[in-house]
Amino acid sequence: MSHPDSRDPKKLAGLVVGAIGVVYGDIGTSPLYTLKECFNGHVPLALNAFNVLGILSLIFWGLMLVVTLKYVSIILQADNRGEGGILALMALALRAAGDRKTTAFRLAVLGIFGAALFSGESIITPAISVLSALEGISLVSHTLEPYILPVAIAIMIGLFAMQSRGTALVGKLFGPIMLTWFGVLALLGVINIVQAPQVLAAVNPWYAVQFFLAHPWVAFVLLGAVVLCLTGVEALYADMGHFGRPAIRYAWCLLVLPALVLNYFGQGALLISNPEAIKNPFYLLAPSWAQLPLVVLATMATVIASQAVISGAFSVANQAVQLGFCPRMDIQHTSEREMGQIYIPGVNWFLLVSVIILILSFRTSSNLAAAYGFAVTCTMVMTTLLAFYVAGHYLQGQKKYLYWAVLSFLLLIDLAFFSANILKLHEGGWFPLMLGLIAFTLMMTWKQGRKMLSAKLREGEMPLPGFVESLEACPPQRVEGLSIFMTASSDSVPHALLHNLKHNKVLHEQVVFLTIQTDDIPFVPSRERVVVRKLGQTFYQVIATFGFKEEPNVPLVLQQVTQLQPELVFDDMNTSFFLSRETIVEAKYPSMSWWRRRLFSLMSRNATRVTNFFKIPPNRVVEMGMQVEL
Repeated sequence: MSHPDSRDPKKLAGLVVGAIGVVYGDIGTSPLYTLKECFNGHVPLALNAFNVLGILSLIFWGLMLVVTLKYVSIILQADNRGEGGILALMALALRAAGDRKTTAFRLAVLGIFGAALFSGESIITPAISVLSALEGISLVSHTLEPYILPVAIAIMIGLFAMQSRGTALVGKLFGPIMLTWFGVLALLGVINIVQAPQVLAAVNPWYAVQFFLAHPWVAFVLLGAVVLCLTGVEALYADMGHFGRPAIRYAWCLLVLPALVLNYFGQGALLISNPEAIKNPFYLLAPSWAQLPLVVLATMATVIASQAVISGAFSVANQAVQLGFCPRMDIQHTSEREMGQIYIPGVNWFLLVSVIILILSFRTSSNLAAAYGFAVTCTMVMTTLLAFYVAGHYLQGQKKYLYWAVLSFLLLIDLAFFSANILKLHEGGWFPLMLGLIAFTLMMTWKQGRKMLSAKLREGEMPLPGFVESLEACPPQRVEGLSIFMTASSDSVPHALLHNLKHNKVLHEQVVFLTIQTDDIPFVPSRERVVVRKLGQTFYQVIATFGFKEEPNVPLVLQQVTQLQPELVFDDMNTSFFLSRETIVEAKYPSMSWWRRRLFSLMSRNATRVTNFFKIPPNRVVEMGMQVEL
């Protein structure tokens, strides 16, 4: 499914510019540090033409095979109703798995762990990008070096403080600034390639092969630095829903890829001509008079790259909440027109504190480069494995085996990059891994806890139709008004109703049982969202379905219900919402380990209130408390 605007050439051009500004910010700023890290002394490697051509060949073919072939050509085809990203791919895979619970669990682990590692990348990207841009100041004047860290932290505070106001205004500048950035990358590259045109020979993969044959262990270790040219590659897939497949492909093939290749080759040509330029080959591409403006442009580009990653973190957190892997969060819309522009305060301030700690701990982009890469390569492996399963289910015949063969080859490349980054764990790679494991543990604990809680609540439940019949046959005292009982189960009696009858012994004139559920597609069409069933004379069942990229909105659901069932009028003064509120206590024979039970209980207590999450008027809500043993 393509973006609706991609059929109109003028609108497609706008989408291409937007994709350049948002999707390619991270991978577009990687020339700031990639080639420098390959020769920064972590492994003994002489700075000569043979080694420069070998590394350039690895970078070139990494961009061609991983980005162009795998993501742009193959992975972008695995869209979930037009949406991309590892959680959308996981939802596709889970749908393919059907009732095979063991397979579904393994696929969920792959998807959730990949999404969890994205949290680590969301913290490292702003830190390494902005630091690498500001470090160019030292070439202008060494007296400015002490200000690099304070300025980087000030930029981060300003960037994260701006999130609550939305990015619609500055977002209009992203495309033009990044167009300028990629134009400058290409221009600087061409100017230096002219000085040493022999560098273009690196497009021949034989140079990469020769480099591996000459230095097998060093070349393998250096894959951990070469992979820095691929950082941000997941954004191509994750942002497919915003810009569409054609815009992302055109932007990559027509501008981003040529600009990156020209700049990397320009840096290589500079190093062959002047090996001393290794202290900062990117900034030394430019003449001395242009270095300060280049620092300013690079800083703007890295702020844009950071913004794209932060927005991606909000989007992933929102999807995780809707898919049931995270507790309810306070999700705020920052734009009336753009549905995808959201702000999650808890995630925002956690990222800011983590980024500042990271900057103060690692202090330079070279130190951070050791931490970067592990999360990226691990997510790349997870994406390939999920794509392998999806291709096996949705493709048939020779096409399926062709895709399997290509994905198997690409998986070997992913595993090579991943293995090289394992060697960097002790140098800083442990940081994103630790964050990823914490996020993974939280998400899986929440999912398992909610599953156990739901099973516990269903013990001894009564079927809803039979209970309604008994109430109509022997009705309790009825009072004026309409009551809405929210329940996760659409076929059993809500606990709030049982508690209300037990303690209050009354029932409203009209009763609605409301179930909100999330589907494994990103968006549900409005006409398919609400189903209303009449269970009796005064009893109604409403089932509302939302996509995993949507936010449940009960008032909007009730408006649709009135259109479908005119006798149901939800007047604010006459409507009461009844909710169950569970308190987790330890069972005699616990079904969860003590630490996971306490963690789940803590997450439950700190989840956003149901009234805020579903946008229910809080002054019309009655909560019925109950204790549940786990």
